[in-house]
Amino acid sequence: MDRLRQKTAIVTGGAHGIGRAISELFAEEGARVVLADIDAPVGNQVVAEMIRKGGNAVFCQTDVGSPDDAARLAATAAGDQGRIDVLCNNAAYLTNWNAILESTPEEWERAIRVNLMGVHYVTKEVLPYMIRQKQGSIINVASIQALIGAPTSVAYTSMKAALVGFTLSAACDYGPYNIRVNALCPGPIQTRISPKPGEPLYRWQCEQTMLGRVAQPREVAFPALFLASDEASFMTGAIIPVDGGWTAK
Repeated sequence: MDRLRQKTAIVTGGAHGIGRAISELFAEEGARVVLADIDAPVGNQVVAEMIRKGGNAVFCQTDVGSPDDAARLAATAAGDQGRIDVLCNNAAYLTNWNAILESTPEEWERAIRVNLMGVHYVTKEVLPYMIRQKQGSIINVASIQALIGAPTSVAYTSMKAALVGFTLSAACDYGPYNIRVNALCPGPIQTRISPKPGEPLYRWQCEQTMLGRVAQPREVAFPALFLASDEASFMTGAIIPVDGGWTAK
């Protein structure tokens, strides 16, 4: 299919997990994908595999918490055509599992730099292109922890809740330019850093969902594809749980 044909899409944190699944699906749907990640070896491998399968993709090593890297990423994505159609802000730092008394200044500072300011820096660099072309879709990957309470994750939860606020404010400000800004809130997803099947935390996560299981990364990629495509042309400011019903209980 060609739901993103002739569109240029940036996916941050695209080398692993949800970001990789989004990058691969966007490429399958015809986008030119600029995969941004701090992990250069894996990022290059993923892009090479996408190209081998017929996709159009490039890798850009990026620390989203660096304003200079964010500017370089946007310039790379715009290229000769001078346009960026889709930005998926997926990169995140999964903080240590600490409550307030155990959390450290270093943990908070990194969480703010990557999970919040990283989204701000990249979005700020991409917006001028979208404003000029009067079109664009920005997808922020938040978490159900922005919507419900979760234990021992105060820094991470705070940043994801802030990302929801960022999404709503940006949707208000840039809707007049036909720029749509939405957020996905994934629940438990099976990635390399997730609890393994059979472990107590894995079983607990399954029990919290109405479907009785965790999701695969591609099950988040499909909602991202919808928001990136013209099919979601009247959707902005939406905060969408992708959580097997966890937050609806």
